[in-house]
Amino acid sequence: MNAATDKLTVRVFFALWPKDAERPGFASWQGTLQALCGGRTMRPDTLHATLVFLGEVSTDRLEALKLAAEEVSSERFDLCFDQARYWGHNHILYAAPATVPRQLSQLVHELEGNLKRHRFAFDQREYQPHVTLLRNARWRDEALPGMLPVHWRSVDFVLLQSEQQSGRANYRVLARFPLDDVLHFTG
Repeated sequence: MNAATDKLTVRVFFALWPKDAERPGFASWQGTLQALCGGRTMRPDTLHATLVFLGEVSTDRLEALKLAAEEVSSERFDLCFDQARYWGHNHILYAAPATVPRQLSQLVHELEGNLKRHRFAFDQREYQPHVTLLRNARWRDEALPGMLPVHWRSVDFVLLQSEQQSGRANYRVLARFPLDDVLHFTG
């Protein structure tokens, strides 16, 4: 192994990371949905909503990655996860918002633009905000039952590193990026 040519990499992505107070709402969905669909529940401490997935990034590019995120100027927003949905192609059951806030769409769009400008490769697909609740689930092609909404106040987004430990995914927050606290005055 030649240390001069081999670069260390880390598996990273940007995400919305709920506060501890928001996680029990998602956990309450998991028990009900697992009884219907089977599958493996995601650990409450790993629940998140991915914004942009990058995958393997060279450690010597992490500062440029953080700079791309620091250049984002987006407002805080409220997000309401109020629907359970199922992706049959990968057997994932997830929480989704019926309505995507304008600020969330702008955040993802601006973040992707900054990443392109800084020459980062990432998964480019239509953004669908979701929180994965169950893996290896099985469901039919019909609506899932209604669940109590989970309200989430997004005040920042994070850069997460994904690490495998004993066959389980663990996420480590590498950096936090605050969203603008914009006050609207009426007069």
